[in-house]
Amino acid sequence: MIPEDVDPFRDVALPELEAVRSGEELDWPSIADYLRHTLPPEIDTRGSFRVLQFPNGSANLTYMIAFGTSELVFRRPPFGTLAPGAHDMGREYKVLSTLWRQFELAPRAYVFCDDHVVAGADFFVMERCRGEVVRGVIPATMRQHTNVGKRIGFALVDAMARFHRLDPSVSDLDDLGRPEGFVLRQLQGWKKRWDLVADERYAAQMAGIFDALEATMPGPQRVSLVHNDLKLDNCMFDPADPDHVVAIFDWDMTTLGDPLIDLGTLLNYWPDPDDDSSVVGLAHVGMERMGLSSRREVVVRYGELSGIDVSRADWYAAFARWKTATVVQQLHHRWVVGDSTDERMATVADGIGRLIGGAEMFIAADKGN
Repeated sequence: MIPEDVDPFRDVALPELEAVRSGEELDWPSIADYLRHTLPPEIDTRGSFRVLQFPNGSANLTYMIAFGTSELVFRRPPFGTLAPGAHDMGREYKVLSTLWRQFELAPRAYVFCDDHVVAGADFFVMERCRGEVVRGVIPATMRQHTNVGKRIGFALVDAMARFHRLDPSVSDLDDLGRPEGFVLRQLQGWKKRWDLVADERYAAQMAGIFDALEATMPGPQRVSLVHNDLKLDNCMFDPADPDHVVAIFDWDMTTLGDPLIDLGTLLNYWPDPDDDSSVVGLAHVGMERMGLSSRREVVVRYGELSGIDVSRADWYAAFARWKTATVVQQLHHRWVVGDSTDERMATVADGIGRLIGGAEMFIAADKGN
């Protein structure tokens, strides 16, 4: 059972668009003027400009901008000091400006700007996709389908396996990262990020998990594109077709490396019927009631579709749970020092103890394999 303090929402779908949050306004006249001169000619920018915010993300600032009926998505990093290597708009643009030709679930990016005079940071603009994002409750538009929870879950697993079979060179992305030593760099890099924002209450446990992960780290089986944040609410579905993902979002950490990192991330956010409340992750409240498959079913299906040995999936899930504890602490730290005005971040770190418990649970399961 997922504790109530993980997420305040229950039985209604969250709004996809809202007015821009106080403190997250940008210089919209400057941005509109810049885009009118840089967007490709097939996008009509003659209409009046308006902006709303996609409010459900926890880090990058994402807005719906429109010129008349031409609707687009604008993305830039959060305000304040950023963690090393995080919120890389240039990387996300590089991926999305070309991957859409090979992988239709990647939205097409149109413009990248690194002139901070325009919007205060790097930003890019991409197409707006249409569909349903599922966060802890099946949308009303999809409830007529049988077994809809299991179907959307498997649709994501299927899309992930297909993504990992792509040839990065086809999209000119074979220089996106350094596959050799990828998992070790991930492990060491997230340890450094934890050390920068560490909460002493959890320091010994976080260090113990790091040591266990480092000592038992699997070797890579395949080099592929790695999304690095694949989870259900980073996907969009056609309400008429729950068996297929129509878009995947949040590509700013995409790289080349071990694809099982993505499987671990998915498992980290995936509730399981056998979970004890002391070890649950940050799945949206309600996911446990959506009829999703078990984590074991996810692992088996991914292994069958990808052809990858998934016997060490629990190691990757443990890494992802430990990494998520660091991400949560980073988000809270940004609020503490005043870099974030998002009130959700005031209490986001309350679940770190459970994240640590979950990482230890996965480490124990990996030892038992």
